[in-house]
Amino acid sequence: MSAFSAIGEEREIDREEYTPAIEPQPTWCPGCGDFGVLKSLKQALPEVGRSPDETLLVTGIGCSGKLNSYLDSYGFHTIHGRSLPVARAAKLANPDLEVIAAGGDGDGYGIGGNHFMHTARENHDMTYIVFNNEIFGLTKGQTSPTSPKGHKSKTQPHGSAKTPIRPLSLSLTSGASFVARTAAVNPNQARDILAQAMEHDGFAHIDFLTQCPTWNKDARQYVPYTDINESDDYDFDPTDRAEAQRLMRETEDKLYEGEVLTGVYYREDDRPSYGQEKRDIGEMPDEALAERYFDDDYEWERSYDMFIDKHK
Repeated sequence: MSAFSAIGEEREIDREEYTPAIEPQPTWCPGCGDFGVLKSLKQALPEVGRSPDETLLVTGIGCSGKLNSYLDSYGFHTIHGRSLPVARAAKLANPDLEVIAAGGDGDGYGIGGNHFMHTARENHDMTYIVFNNEIFGLTKGQTSPTSPKGHKSKTQPHGSAKTPIRPLSLSLTSGASFVARTAAVNPNQARDILAQAMEHDGFAHIDFLTQCPTWNKDARQYVPYTDINESDDYDFDPTDRAEAQRLMRETEDKLYEGEVLTGVYYREDDRPSYGQEKRDIGEMPDEALAERYFDDDYEWERSYDMFIDKHK
């Protein structure tokens, strides 16, 4: 009997299965966009047929890090900026798990920015949700990597002199095979994009705009928004890298001008994930490494043995 025997079980999934039996009282502020992420995620997971036993949610530090406290699935709460390395390891050890990583804009684009770039470059098969509220929320309102130039905060009382990073462009340039932006004020689109991201075989990055009414009162509530995949004003091919790059730059410019564009910007469906490439070249077994813990007959390998043998 394996701990992973529930994976692949065909049955109807109800979204309430993701609500803990003893539901903790959320500590997010009233009006926080994080509630929208949780709701959309609970709707998307059953839509793709994933049960709590098939799902791992890895979070970093920050308001977003509380997400797996309110979602009844496997969870791992990492240190600041380190959700992606843990998520990568879990997916490589057990490819059948639905692995979702989550972090804030400070956690993901600042402290964990190096992990973000290389996870995208290697195309690890997972969904990465970045709660982008343009501020450090949990630590009470410091300027973050996505805060607009001129934004006044506790750390920049005279206004930030720094130009914000461009998360969509950074993701595409780094090598992500699925790049999207949605917003907490658009729960139906958010659900659909999350479902597409989870069904995508490769690194799926979602820049999720989440309003922070407590510590970022100057930020817009990300309305009105335009869905680029539905609007007649934006007729483009999301599989065309050059078109995606052009529209991403336009989107990132317009956000700070008061126009919010959301949708799926890029997808590359025929590129193998990192785990698949490792299996194809024989550096990883086809079976889940995690299953070996339950195989009494398995003869354990130690990587140092390979190096010792080379030097004998």
